[in-house]
Amino acid sequence: MASRSTQILEAAARVIARRGVRGLRVEELAAEAGVSTALIYYHFKDRTGVLRRTLEFINDRAERYTTVLDPGTPPPTPREELERALLLEIQDEAEVRENSAAWGELRASAVFEEALREDLARATLVWVQEIAALLGGVEPMAPAPALAASAERLTALLEGLSTRWLSGAIRTDHARELVRGAVAAELAGLRQS
Repeated sequence: MASRSTQILEAAARVIARRGVRGLRVEELAAEAGVSTALIYYHFKDRTGVLRRTLEFINDRAERYTTVLDPGTPPPTPREELERALLLEIQDEAEVRENSAAWGELRASAVFEEALREDLARATLVWVQEIAALLGGVEPMAPAPALAASAERLTALLEGLSTRWLSGAIRTDHARELVRGAVAAELAGLRQS
C-alpha cells in the first residue's frame, strides 16, 4: 500500500493532468486523495510544496517506465537504448498519458508560477543530460556541445509532440515515427560534427 504522501502525489498528478496547475486546489486534492487538508499541509507545507514534489514524483515515475527492461531481454544497443528512452514517453498507457499531461501543465504554469521555474529548469537539464549521454553512447566521437544541442532539440521536440499526441492531433504511431526520424537526423548530424 502506498504511503499517504505518495497517495497525495498520485492524486496531485491526476488533478494537474485533468485541470492544470491553476485548477489544483488543496481542498479538491484532499478529496481526490481521500485525506484531510491538514494532512496535505503537514506533508507539503503549502500549495507550492505540493507542486514541487509532484514535479519530482512525475519525473521519478517517468524514469521508472523509461528505464526498466523486461527480465531476460538482451541488453539494448546504444541506439536502441536512446530510442527506447524517448519512445517510452509516448505510449498508450494511462500512467504515461497522465505523466505527460501533468508535465505539460507544470511547464506551462511556470510562466505564471515563478516558484516552479527553477525546479523545471533543473528537471529539464537533467533530462537533456541523460539524452546527451545516450547520444554519446551512439556517437562517442561527437563533441560534448553538439551532443547537448542535439539532446535539447530531441527533448524539446518530444515535449511538442507529446502535446499534439495527448490532444489527439496526431496518433501514437505517428508521434513515435516522428521521434525515430528525429533521432536518425540528429545522429547523422552528430556524425558530421
